[in-house]
Amino acid sequence: MVGERRAREEALVALEANMSDRRTVCWRFAHLFLASVLLAGCVSGPQRFGRGELRLDSVRAAQLRQAVVVGEVASPVAPAATRVVASSFARNVPLLLTLLKSDNAVSDFEERLAECARQAEHQVNFSFFGNRSPTRAECGEEVDVDGCGGRITRAMLLGQRKHALALQCAREVLEQLWPAPFSIEQRYRYYKYAEILETVSREEEARLLAEGCTRALWRTIKPDIVLHADRNLLRSVLTLDYKFPCPDTNEPRWTRYGESSAYAGFNQGEIYRQALGGEVFLISPMTGVIQ
Repeated sequence: MVGERRAREEALVALEANMSDRRTVCWRFAHLFLASVLLAGCVSGPQRFGRGELRLDSVRAAQLRQAVVVGEVASPVAPAATRVVASSFARNVPLLLTLLKSDNAVSDFEERLAECARQAEHQVNFSFFGNRSPTRAECGEEVDVDGCGGRITRAMLLGQRKHALALQCAREVLEQLWPAPFSIEQRYRYYKYAEILETVSREEEARLLAEGCTRALWRTIKPDIVLHADRNLLRSVLTLDYKFPCPDTNEPRWTRYGESSAYAGFNQGEIYRQALGGEVFLISPMTGVIQ
């Protein structure tokens, strides 16, 4: 069984490398000739996750999606009425208005998830520091090393504990309010150039982690929360990550993949969107939900 999986993974890696080489050649031609014509050839065939650079900007795309969902397409000769929506989710993911039935429900859903971050921040900080937040020096202090010899800082340790509490809280919110399937800390193996995504079972993940410094997790991603619209658990309506900057004056941001990563040059949010589709958001105690 292990041999069969290894052979399959080697075949997928080879396919991905081949796709990467082909795309590189296509882009070179695109820069030499008419981009609109050659790009059509370079990206021919079905795009499984709708990837590609020829797409509407996010604001216009969101407006069109909302018009389709709520049936409010205005006459082209009449000025369109603009409705102010407070919720970031409602503005950027109009499908949530259908799934959760109303603006108020979407706003409440967003606020409940953000409150999970604030509660986790307060509880963990209080247990370590009382009525204050850790300083920059305390955040950067090395407190342990991992199995591969990498340093573990206090910021990392605090982040792990805050994540655990926030996700426990979020699970309760999702079970109460989300009407479709959801995944929490599901690991996926994503072959970017081949555009192939598959889930990694909890058992396989535990086995790979127990092996220590293994590269078997190298081509994997693990978002905090993935919300699905139906039973297709490889497609996302909304992907969320909790971020707990330390110190709390730091801006929350997506982690950028290093040069040795399978996703070098991209950040987490970009890869989550490419792999799973849907919109991606950060949730942090100080800023709430941000895109």
